Amino acid sequence: MSQYDYDLIAIGSGPAGESAALNATKHDRSAAVIEEEHWVGGACTHRGTIPSKVLRHSVKELRRFNTNPMFRDIGEPQSLSFPRLLTTAEEVIKRQVKMRSKFYQRNRIDVIHGHAQFIDAHTIEVRSGDGTVERHTARNFVIATGARPYRPADVDFSHPRVYDSDTILNMQHTPRKILIYGSGVIGCEYASIFSELGTKVELINSRERLLEFLDDEISDALSYHLRDHGVMMRPRETYKSVEATDDGVTLHLRSGKRLHGDALLFCSGRTGNTDTLGLDTVGITTDHRGYMNVNSHYQTEAENIFAAGDVIGAPSLASAAYDQGRSAAASARGKDHCRFIDDVPTGIYTIPEISSVGKTERELTEANTPYEVGRAFFKETARAQISGEDVGMLKILFHPDTLEILGVHCFGAEATEIIHIGQAIMQQKNGGNTVRYFISTTFNYPTMAEAYRIATLNGLNRLHT
Repeated sequence: MSQYDYDLIAIGSGPAGESAALNATKHDRSAAVIEEEHWVGGACTHRGTIPSKVLRHSVKELRRFNTNPMFRDIGEPQSLSFPRLLTTAEEVIKRQVKMRSKFYQRNRIDVIHGHAQFIDAHTIEVRSGDGTVERHTARNFVIATGARPYRPADVDFSHPRVYDSDTILNMQHTPRKILIYGSGVIGCEYASIFSELGTKVELINSRERLLEFLDDEISDALSYHLRDHGVMMRPRETYKSVEATDDGVTLHLRSGKRLHGDALLFCSGRTGNTDTLGLDTVGITTDHRGYMNVNSHYQTEAENIFAAGDVIGAPSLASAAYDQGRSAAASARGKDHCRFIDDVPTGIYTIPEISSVGKTERELTEANTPYEVGRAFFKETARAQISGEDVGMLKILFHPDTLEILGVHCFGAEATEIIHIGQAIMQQKNGGNTVRYFISTTFNYPTMAEAYRIATLNGLNRLHT
């Protein structure tokens, strides 16, 4: 009989913790999950990915109804409040929780609710909401506690007009004008959502461009469409102070500007949920934002303690977290080779959405790598014309001699789905990764996937002109 209660305990029930526990049980290891909240699913289900994407889908459906002449036989254009849209998210969250709870039951994974803190490298103390304290031991741990919005000390987040990306989901009104400080992925996504609701949006960006990690052309397209939807963008600006009153919020910028709005969404980065885990007890350190350092096996400084998901920082995506959790559990049970997740496609759920994989034009140019470009504009595809989602493009970067695909970038409807076709071809070995695939394979018509054939022909024609 083992000297430990479990072979593996995952701290956190988000994608990383869930996948780590499931991976352990699938390989005949006993596992438990510690979850501080009353429901499983982590921030991904309750405060991040799921609710924000439901909001986005809802406002897209609202726009479809309001802009399609066919629906005028049903009724006049309508408006919906932000709280009303949140009710649709609540229903999806309930279904997600029910489904994930069944995963744990079916696989005999114990779910222990409470706050976990390390006593030593093999022991944690779990304090429940009623003050009850229990101790549990495990051969290995996977820390998957995620991250929370960064809150600078000089911003009063207790004020009812000041929000972060968690508390915005509790907003009980629809602001006439909202200031969004921080134009990272979360800021841009919420700028899209609020602008579709008819709210005036000012998006404050401390950098020169939006989402600088994107291909420049895609970043420019996002900027154009946000402006086209009425978003006022303020590049190269940083805040000096926030003044919140019963009447509104004033954001004082270091440039001397004063911006006024009904509400402020402050979303300038995130912080790892590590400060109350007692990591110093087991010799584990974090960086200034609370993120943990791991090696290629997702192992921390303590040899039996692993970490995965947003708690280790970038790429901070639910898709990556799920795979990281599996790899961490595999390493914990002694597997010599585990997959280190470093080939994650970008998925940004703005309106229209963005997705990319591989190199950008800027990266290829700086590396002195020759490339050619093939483009397909959605407005020229039959499926986009049928659906009315004709904004956007697919862009393929490929080597002019070998025709190897170097990067795929997509802006428009279903971009996060379309990208996986290019990703799959880029993973082919022994010379299989070339744009030839897209002209030697017949695609269904009409489909959005047909854009790959159009983009390839566009790029190949450019080689011969």
